[in-house]
Amino acid sequence: MPDRVVRDFPLFPLGIVALPSELVPLHVFEERYKAMMDACLREDGEFGIVWLADDGLHEVGCACEIAEVVERLEDGRMNIVARGTRPFRIVAREERLPYPAGTVELLADREEAADAEALALARRCYAELVEQATDRRPDADELAAMGAYEMAATIDFGLEVKQGLLGLRSENARLRLLTRLLRAALKRLELVERARVRARSNGKVRLT
Repeated sequence: MPDRVVRDFPLFPLGIVALPSELVPLHVFEERYKAMMDACLREDGEFGIVWLADDGLHEVGCACEIAEVVERLEDGRMNIVARGTRPFRIVAREERLPYPAGTVELLADREEAADAEALALARRCYAELVEQATDRRPDADELAAMGAYEMAATIDFGLEVKQGLLGLRSENARLRLLTRLLRAALKRLELVERARVRARSNGKVRLT
């Protein structure tokens, strides 16, 4: 599937990274962003969350739809929940609209054969991590519907990692990276649990 160019695409620079399928709560209070959200609601359109990092605005962001308007206040401020839909790359900034916008390229993955083994391994590692962290194993049907983005969207890996996942144009590559991240997180949990056991035992191994 070729990439598609869209003009006049609303852009919302923030100190966060959103992933496709991720639910992102937003408090919208600046006039320009209130106008942006009003336009998106009126036209049933999308806007793009782009990470505004210390070193500047990243080129690759995540298009989002407004999943829910939780609260709309009298002065126009609103609390919404956005849902990530697909990655994009900023081609050019535009200044003619009352809110930040640009010409963007909606990014498609390159065509490749799906790696069923990589997907199964990532799902196993994800299920194990969720179970260790929450004592709840993901439902089998829920897990079967999850790809790399869906799994990563539920774990706080940090902004750099999420941006890296967003920039990959291969699902197989995302799954391999995600598996490495999940295994590292599992090791950290194991180390934390060992430290807790040692702390409870005052550094001594209890045999009874």
